This record gives sequence, structure tokens and C-alpha cells, in this order.
Amino acid sequence: MTLTELAQRLGCRLEGDGGVEVVRVAGIEDAVPGEVTFLANAKYASKLAATRASAVIADESVNGAPCPILRTREPYLAFAEAVALLTPPRRPAPGISPLATVDPSAVIGPDVTIGPFVAIGRGARIGAGTIVESHVAVGDDASIGAACTIHSHVAIRHEVQIGNRVVIQDGAVIGSDGFGFVRRRDGTHRKIPQVGRVVIEDDVEIGANSTVDRPAVGETRIAAGAKIDNLVQVAHGVKIGRNVLLAAQVGIAGSTVLEDDVVMAGQSGATGHVRLGRGAIVGAKSAVTKDVDAGQHVAGVPASEVAEWRESVVLMRKLPELRKVIAALESRLAALEKGK
Repeated sequence: MTLTELAQRLGCRLEGDGGVEVVRVAGIEDAVPGEVTFLANAKYASKLAATRASAVIADESVNGAPCPILRTREPYLAFAEAVALLTPPRRPAPGISPLATVDPSAVIGPDVTIGPFVAIGRGARIGAGTIVESHVAVGDDASIGAACTIHSHVAIRHEVQIGNRVVIQDGAVIGSDGFGFVRRRDGTHRKIPQVGRVVIEDDVEIGANSTVDRPAVGETRIAAGAKIDNLVQVAHGVKIGRNVLLAAQVGIAGSTVLEDDVVMAGQSGATGHVRLGRGAIVGAKSAVTKDVDAGQHVAGVPASEVAEWRESVVLMRKLPELRKVIAALESRLAALEKGK
């Protein structure tokens, strides 16, 4: 693809020779002729002069490139679109593997790909153009929409509802039993039957080895556009809003609500029955134990407003010094009292 064609497809303004051919996208330090790179973080600006790329995607503030520039207000977004254009996804041929097991009552849409050792249960439905890779289990009466990609070793339990264009990475489990038990008087535990449902709306991505539990009653719901990283636990009855981002190893306890556009950084968590308001941000390794207001940025254990948390961290580091000061003052005070 020529740079002129690429610029037109990306909506960028091209500075330089539009006849240059590019075949892929690469990092600014690794790129070679025939590749286009990008600069979206000022941290890497010093690397630009030495890049061997045939072109760079950058905003209006960038200068000194040794190659043509594709100008855009959003270089990182343009980079993502360039990758999609220059490296189209591989798609297996439609059809059902002879090694798959598909119940006769299941409804399989047109142009669906079902890999070897897939098991599809009674009454299940799979929409047009969906790819189901090897060793996936789809339970009875589960529903998967159109143009989804279900990677290997995913388990989609009975009656789970999945929308269109959903991506589920390897090893994820959707619709497993929520963690619900009642303690008996003798100390043993009675399992609460988990008979609710799980609903995954359109354009959601769920990372590898993540789990989304079903509740005892009602539903666990992940709204359209949410993106969930690897090793994330979404407990029973949780409601996740539109365009929410959950980084790796986030854990959300039962019946918690994340409103639209919430971001939870890696290894953070939320206790049960709390609400995170729209656009709230939770810092890495933080523990949310109470409601978070819309737009609030919290961090720490327990999580508090981020400026307050930073101040407490600074004070914490000064505690050894303060302890010595207090000890010295106590000694002086004791000496003064003794001299009375």
C-alpha cells in the first residue's frame, strides 16, 4: 500500500513522498524500510531521528522526522487502524469440523467456523460469521451472536447470552457458578444454587483465563464495548457498564456496579455491593471498599481520593523519622518533669 493510499484510509494529512510503499507497522526503534511507525508518547521522541521507518504517524507537534509524516490528532488511534489495514486478521474457512460434536437441535448461522473437538449443546445458537476455535464448549440454550471470535478452550455455560462482534480469548469461562454458600449451624456450608444468567452485550472483549460468574437470581451483565484483560474475576450479579476497562487480575465481588467508562487498573479490586460512578478510575493494586463518585480517581488500600492517598504515602515514608523525633521529645519531657 502506498503512503497516499494509507493516508486516505486513515484520514491523515501526508507530508512527503506519497508513492512510498509500506507493508506493515513496527515500533519506532525496530522499524525498517517498508514499515510505518508511530509516535504517540513524548518519551520516545528522541528515537525519531534515528528511525529507519518509511513513514511515521504523528501529531502536529512532531518535527525532525527523517521520513514522510502522516499527520493526525490521534496518532495512537491511527496506529491501531494502520495495523488492521496492513495486517488483516487470518480467518479460517467456514465449516464444521468432522471432529466437532454439534447437537442436532443447535442452530448454526451461515459462514460459521467450528473447529475440532468443539462441543455445542442442545438448543444453542451461533450467529453468522462467528468463529469457534478448537476445544470450545457451548452449553445448552446458550446464544452467541454474529461475527464473534471464541478462542480455544473457552467454556460458555448453559443459557449464557453473547452479543455480536464479541471476542473471548483462550481459556475464559463464561457463566460458571457464583460463589454463594450459607453456613449451617454445624459449621458446614449449603451451596446456593446459581440459576441466574450471564449477558454479554455487543463489542465486548474478554481476556484469557478470565471468569464471569452467574448469580443465584437475576443476571450478571457486561454492557457494550467493555474490554476485559486476562485473569479477571467478575463475580455473580455484577453489572459492568458501557466501555469499561478492566486491566489484568482485577477482581470484582458480587453485586457490585461499575457505571459507564469506569477504569480499573491492574490487580485492583472492589468489594461486594458497591457502586463505582461513571468515569471513575481505580489505581493499580487498590481496594475499593465503598462507593466511588462519578469521575473520582481513587487509589490505595482501602481506596481513597488519589491526592489524599499520595499524601498519606509521603507521610508513611516519614514515620521512622517522626518516631525518632517523638522519642527524643518524650525523653526531654521526661527529664524536665524529673527536674521539677
